[in-house]
Amino acid sequence: MSHGTSRPLSPHIQVYRWQWTMLASIMHRATGVALTGGTLLLAWWLIAAAAGPGPYAIVQGFIGSFIGMLLLFAWSWALFFHLCSGIRHLVWDAGVGFDLPTAEKGAYIVAGASIGLTLLTWIVGLIVW
Repeated sequence: MSHGTSRPLSPHIQVYRWQWTMLASIMHRATGVALTGGTLLLAWWLIAAAAGPGPYAIVQGFIGSFIGMLLLFAWSWALFFHLCSGIRHLVWDAGVGFDLPTAEKGAYIVAGASIGLTLLTWIVGLIVW
């Protein structure tokens, strides 16, 4: 509160107009959290592989299921989105791309690159498999 008024110092989130740059920032944080869940799945798989054929078969059964494949797909997209967004942040660290048009273009590039890399990885993976 300032100067005896009951108004907040900054506008509520509903006041802001959603922008690609805002969404990219939120998604960078969300994918960072999602990568933790995917890493737990990877750890489960590695522990099961070390534990023997029985536990490994259980984990492989889950990972090979529709839900398991969906989780792996989402994890791979989160990985690529977070990677591309991190590269975007490195470019910003160099002092480049802070103007709004360039920042918006960067957000579009991150979204497109993450989708493209995810699809490419899965297409190649399924062909090799």
